[in-house]
Amino acid sequence: MRKLLILLAALPLLAQQVPLQPLAQQVRRLEDAFAFIGQPLPPQTRQKIDEAIATSDDKQAVQLLESALAPHVLATVEINPEARVKVARGDAVADLAQGGTRAFLVKVINLAHVTSPLRVQSPNAAATVESYRVRPSATPITTSDIRDRWTQLNFFRKPPLQERLSGLEIEYVILEIFSRDAGQRAAVLGFDVGQGTQDIGFRNDISILFNATPTRNIKLAIKDEKGNPTTASLTIHDRRDRLYPNPSKRTVPDFFFQPQVYRVNGESLSLPHGYYTLKSSGGPEYIPQTTEFNVDGKAPASLAIQLKRWIDPSQYGWYSGDPHIHAAGCSHYQKPTEGVNPEDMIRQIAGEKLNLASVLTWGPGYYHQKKFFTGQDDKLSSDNQLMHYDLEISGFPSSDSGHLALLGLSDQYYPGTNRLEDWPTWNVPILQWAKKQGAITGYTHSGWGLQVSDTAVPSFQIPGFDGIGANEFIVDVTKPNTIDFIAGGDTPYVWELSIWYHTLNLGYRTRIAGETDFPCITDDRVGQGRTYVKLDAPLTYRKWIDGLKEGRSYLSDGRAHLMDFKINNQTSDIQLNQTSKVNVTLKAAALLDKVPNTVLQKLPYDQKPYWTIERARIGDTNEVPVELIVNGKSVATKNIPADGQLHDVQFEATIDRSAWVAVRILPAAHTNPIWVNLNNKPILSKESAEWCLRAVQQCWSQKARFIRASEKEAARAAYDQAEQVYRQHIQAAAQQ
Repeated sequence: MRKLLILLAALPLLAQQVPLQPLAQQVRRLEDAFAFIGQPLPPQTRQKIDEAIATSDDKQAVQLLESALAPHVLATVEINPEARVKVARGDAVADLAQGGTRAFLVKVINLAHVTSPLRVQSPNAAATVESYRVRPSATPITTSDIRDRWTQLNFFRKPPLQERLSGLEIEYVILEIFSRDAGQRAAVLGFDVGQGTQDIGFRNDISILFNATPTRNIKLAIKDEKGNPTTASLTIHDRRDRLYPNPSKRTVPDFFFQPQVYRVNGESLSLPHGYYTLKSSGGPEYIPQTTEFNVDGKAPASLAIQLKRWIDPSQYGWYSGDPHIHAAGCSHYQKPTEGVNPEDMIRQIAGEKLNLASVLTWGPGYYHQKKFFTGQDDKLSSDNQLMHYDLEISGFPSSDSGHLALLGLSDQYYPGTNRLEDWPTWNVPILQWAKKQGAITGYTHSGWGLQVSDTAVPSFQIPGFDGIGANEFIVDVTKPNTIDFIAGGDTPYVWELSIWYHTLNLGYRTRIAGETDFPCITDDRVGQGRTYVKLDAPLTYRKWIDGLKEGRSYLSDGRAHLMDFKINNQTSDIQLNQTSKVNVTLKAAALLDKVPNTVLQKLPYDQKPYWTIERARIGDTNEVPVELIVNGKSVATKNIPADGQLHDVQFEATIDRSAWVAVRILPAAHTNPIWVNLNNKPILSKESAEWCLRAVQQCWSQKARFIRASEKEAARAAYDQAEQVYRQHIQAAAQQ
């Protein structure tokens, strides 16, 4: 032990030999990992880390980094040049929480530069939380066994951290410790880097006395704005800014990748004694509420949560929906090929107060999740909260041409196929098959593959057409009754809107829908991108998707609304015999936070979040611009206060040629067009037709290699036909 103490006393001298750059990079990733597991390092520690890394002298910077992290080090492990492991107690306070997990640092002095995983073992630990009362052998369980096996230990090795040691002389790993019990509990912790690396004489283990704060169940009384029991989104932090329940230990229906959990009226939260801040909401149509409360032996056993709406579009006949969420496939789920069940998804939908959501089964989870497809609303649906399983063509052979959302299917099996690999390798055959069933068809996450470098809408640059968004759309749109909509809200708006505007400029009547692609693109919450459809009650899935197809809808982030858009008091086609002024009316509403988010405002448009009302804020004011769009050009603007109130907005526009007309708050909301026909002339833009022609050619250059040889002749014919159609548009536009 004396030799070990001498070595540990000399560690600051060793630390000076450690290069700063790799150590600093690892410490930054530690910061990210602590935040990811909901236990961020305290502000004073983060400040000391910043100051250390900013120090000009590398040796001093390394020492300052060690000093900043020392209060969080539970144990220091030394691996000597012969790869023998010794351990000493660190400075961290050994506090735990009953029924919860606390994260500590283990400092590793790696004199052997080993890159094996560091391992931890304890006679006081069970393999899992569930196995406290289960022994691996047939030996009878005694009271002593139950008493002693009170903890669970594991290193956090998920990204941004690594499974193995790096080999650097000094590095840190995160050890998570769960406590079943409250009060004082002792544990022996042993460390090694593989069989035979333990030092002799018990020097590779230490005994630590922990103190676990007791936990209490708090029953929740959750009411909506009308006083009815409901489901709410809840985000809970303690004074150390630690998140509850602990994300890394969550199980469904709670998702580890979200800060919030969703609770139904009457359910409970289990919290250790302490002081908490709870943020509650029901999605973007609600005003977040903040509650502070104390949990101790004397605190009330229940907590009242009252939600407060700022707007309810359904009162005006506008029903919200997210036509693109997933219950499987994404790497967020512990078993991507299985995912989660309908009861887990309905909680997300209810907590964000969506009226409707399409849970789209796709490639990785197709074989497991298809059992939930019935062609009808899921049985967990309610009158104003529908969940419906449908299909995304993603992870299928045609996916390189662009992913498709097929809504309202009655059958998910493509004729003549037994496996996903048998499906067509381009999209037109799939779209035509879906249309025979009466499905509504659209492209998802439309901007991928359509990247441009400018900010103009529409952009006249030719994108790569090398992604999984609305790529083959440029061909499909020329085929009548093939494609109904293009989805936006979850990719950069310039990329989404440009291809849509160009095709609208040629008279094609596809619509735009808002979607989230939860949790693959956006894992914050379902309904981050929304479609609001105007319907007469009662709400049904068929009526909703038909309303999307017919364009009685608008895209929104949920914090901006463009309702009852009309031209000359009409919502359908307008016929004019001569150049005329038209009267455009609508009701617009928006809600901004009182304090501008300057960091978000300065982000380039191609960085998340792509669609959000904050990006539409005018300077540091509380106003946003409502724009009138005619044939893709902004021709008039009216500013409205983003105060949560509905405002009547009116424009007057001169129509001197056939046009499509829409309204937007960019990038937060966008209506679908109303078409104005002047003297029975088509909508024709020579510039857009030329763009579309070049786009078809570029798309073929990227997609041809993915199309099966047996299908290539038909695909080439469809692309050729699209080229011919666009050439005809160019000629017709030149003659006008």
